[in-house]
Amino acid sequence: MYNEASYKLLVCLCKNMNRAIRFYEKFFEQPVSIRDDVFSIFIVHGFRYCLFNNQAVNDPVTWGDNCLPSIEVDDIHEAYNKVKELGCPIVFELTRIGDNMVFEFTDSEGNDIEVYAKASWG
Repeated sequence: MYNEASYKLLVCLCKNMNRAIRFYEKFFEQPVSIRDDVFSIFIVHGFRYCLFNNQAVNDPVTWGDNCLPSIEVDDIHEAYNKVKELGCPIVFELTRIGDNMVFEFTDSEGNDIEVYAKASWG
């Protein structure tokens, strides 16, 4: 069953949809694909990065830090600088882990997000 499974979307909770959309439009450098007060979608290279305002539909959630969305980029230093320019707290500094360079930041809605790129050898 899972040998043929594919993962095509991720849903991140947000507390303020307009603020979250503004943040991710700058981060992804593209406009939101589908805008809605409850559920908005960015389609990034075929992947659906979704924002869900659970408060708008009275959907109670337990907030936690056990899920870490991870976004692969071509240039880790450019992504790191962009996140700093957007005023995001860095919660895990740029570090080499195995074959990757990785850092984590907190987005406009309080979600921790990982960013990584293949490390260059040389």
